[in-house]
Amino acid sequence: MSAGPNSIQLLVYCFTALAVITISTSTGAFAANFYQDFDITWGDGRAKILDNGALLTLTLDRASGSGFQSNNEYLFGKIDMQLKLVPGNSAGTVTAYYLSSKQGANWDEIDFEFLGNVTGQPYILHTNVFSQGKGNREQQFYLWFDPTADFHTYSVLWNPHRIVFSVDGIPIREFQNLQSLGVPFPNSQPMRIYSSLWNADDWATQGGRVKTDWTKAPFTASYRNFDAGSACVWSSGRSSCGSTSSAAGWLTEAVDSHGQERMKWVQRNYMVYNYCTDFKRFPQGLPKECTVNF
Repeated sequence: MSAGPNSIQLLVYCFTALAVITISTSTGAFAANFYQDFDITWGDGRAKILDNGALLTLTLDRASGSGFQSNNEYLFGKIDMQLKLVPGNSAGTVTAYYLSSKQGANWDEIDFEFLGNVTGQPYILHTNVFSQGKGNREQQFYLWFDPTADFHTYSVLWNPHRIVFSVDGIPIREFQNLQSLGVPFPNSQPMRIYSSLWNADDWATQGGRVKTDWTKAPFTASYRNFDAGSACVWSSGRSSCGSTSSAAGWLTEAVDSHGQERMKWVQRNYMVYNYCTDFKRFPQGLPKECTVNF
């Protein structure tokens, strides 16, 4: 890391304070209810909606994991979800939170995946973008806080121009629409929101070297404060966002100069893998978007 510990702590404090202000002014505008917004799709009772629809939990044990999906499909949106991840020894577990069209071989997808680890070691936040069935655009990060101690907000801004991944209001990654250069971009297939907690100890932790410790089961991840109030719901071939929609602002939103500085700070200090610097993986040349986005 290029900055000393004291400098990093100060930056974390400042960035987090700004993010909390942003979150506190936005989450109250859209009253989410998991009963209304989501369906539990698998897990045989391991997924539960609690607190009159304000809280959802997913559980994994040796027999099965669990998962849910949104009732609505979206074509572009600003979407927030607060998660509290599996505490303690979470090695081998993956908590996936993503949007996907799930349309055969040419699906689109925007991924957050949280790769568990042994007690005392950090989670890895794995991000990816698929378009027309093509992914291989992984970026991975450590987090600058303990994601198991409290809820934190994980957000996607998806508009026709870019996809921005954010954590607690801090942008960590931007994927631009570079279709003019022949780079596929997800802008035509509506997507649902999915989440699951499952066992992936063949690859998730240290390349599969560390296996799930089932004596620590059941493993539980928690969700609250879902907000898709600024998303375009797709239904019967039509979008809820018309030309005069209040969503028009975020449909053209970009990361401002302050956000760009915060994103650079995250990538400089907490990024642990970037496909755009993996020359061994791409000996014939890096993907086209890597020459523009980085």
